[in-house]
Order: sequence, then C-alpha cells, then structure tokens
Amino acid sequence: MTPEQLLQHHDEARLWGQTPGTVGGPDAAAAYQKALAVRQLRQQRGEVPKGYKIGFTNRTIWQRYEVFGPMWGTVWNTGLVFCDESAPGLGQGSIDLRHTCQPRLEPEIVFGMRSTPPADPSLQQLFEAIDWLAPGFEVVQSHALDWKFTATDTMADSGLHARLLVGLRLPVRSLATDALALNELLSQAQVTLFKNGQAVEQGTGANVLDSPLNALSHFLKELRQCPGATDLQAGDVVTTGTWTDAWPLQAGESWRAEFSAPLGSLNARMLST
Repeated sequence: MTPEQLLQHHDEARLWGQTPGTVGGPDAAAAYQKALAVRQLRQQRGEVPKGYKIGFTNRTIWQRYEVFGPMWGTVWNTGLVFCDESAPGLGQGSIDLRHTCQPRLEPEIVFGMRSTPPADPSLQQLFEAIDWLAPGFEVVQSHALDWKFTATDTMADSGLHARLLVGLRLPVRSLATDALALNELLSQAQVTLFKNGQAVEQGTGANVLDSPLNALSHFLKELRQCPGATDLQAGDVVTTGTWTDAWPLQAGESWRAEFSAPLGSLNARMLST
C-alpha cells in the first residue's frame, strides 16, 4: 500500500481489508519510512506536527494485541485539543470521533517539552528538558479489521494515533525536584477509568515501562535512530502510553480518568458532529 493510499484510508476512516502484516511488511524500519512518507503528505497539505505519541508501552496488554514492544507516531494540530484552563481543577473537554476508524480510548500522561534533550540524555537531563505534564486521553484507531495487526502494521498506521485531549497542565518542577522524584511519583500513581459514571478499569504508571519518564527515554532513543525522523522540539507534546487497556468508543459517551493526586482528573465527551 502506497503512502497516498494509506492517507486515503486514514481520511476516509476505511479499513485496509488486508491480512495482518501485509501493509506493515516484515521490516520495522521500512514501516516507519511509510509512516514518515504519510507525515510528509500531511504537512504538504497544511497539517502541522505537534509532537509524538508512544504506543504499546504498557506491558500488560502486549499479549492481548500480540505486539511485544513500543512504537511511535506523530501528533497533529488537527487532532490535538487542550482543555480550557480558565476553571482551575476542572479538566474537561470533548473529542470529535468523526473520520476515526474503530476508535478506542486510552488514559495517559502527556509531557510538554521546553527544550530539545541533549544527545544520549540521562533521566535527569530529560527531566530538565520537560516543561509540564498533564492527564491525557488519546484516541487510537486501527485500519486493520478487529484490531488484528502486526507490530509493523501499527508503525505504518501512523502509530494508531487519531486524537489527543490534554488536561490541566502542571509545571513539572511543582511536582518533583528531580528525575528520581518524578519517576517515583509517576510509577506509584494510579488511575481509575470511568465510562458514563461507572468504573471500568484501574491502572498504574508502573505499567508504562515502569514509568512515563522511562517511556519518554526509550522513545527518544528509537526516534533518533530512525532515518529522516524529526527530533523533539521545544513546545512538542509527547503522550507516553496507556495505563489501562484501550477501550472501544462510541459518540455520546462520557469518560473520566481520575489520576492519583496531584496529577488530577480528565473528563471527556465523545462527539460525532
């Protein structure tokens, strides 16, 4: 499948209709080059990259999806929304599900970068390059029927990314004095996910490669080994992977993620108009 065909399926929310592994192929590096070609097409028509998503950092769901390592994709201005911060403590917003394919919801922690990390950064240097963090809802999607894919399929499929709602942003230095303290805070934190007011699952930051900061470190190494990939920039957002399973979505539903203090909570209404 060409990059133009991949983009067409994305725009039309249309299934590929091919057996798992056909689109992504046998080679991860080649699958990422397909995704980068799609990224270039999207930029050519005016879309703006705003950062990255990291997927499959949660080891507890690897067996379910038969994907046994992280991958990544681009976050776009056309799918990125920030909650209104005029009402302190109320992280709420809406997510438009139009033109998404088999959408699912993931509660995550999102980082906002204040600078490009140095080469081969330590966790402390990575901490110093972060400006803020926030609760987030990523809507992921798959163009493979019933979410039956190979790892390379997910790489070619833009990292399965569709939307990102970012909750109330917290200055990282208000939460932790250094990388060690942030790692401990995030790895011990928990989240409870609610659908229409009913709790459906609990998760923990330790699910995400032991902590979201570790996930960011792993991702940066992978990104910098990918020919043609754009490095992290000041102002980029990076969503670091789901703390629970990915939950199927329908328009009209209300979802809430309650993270351990002081990370806050996030409320979202699913829309189709």
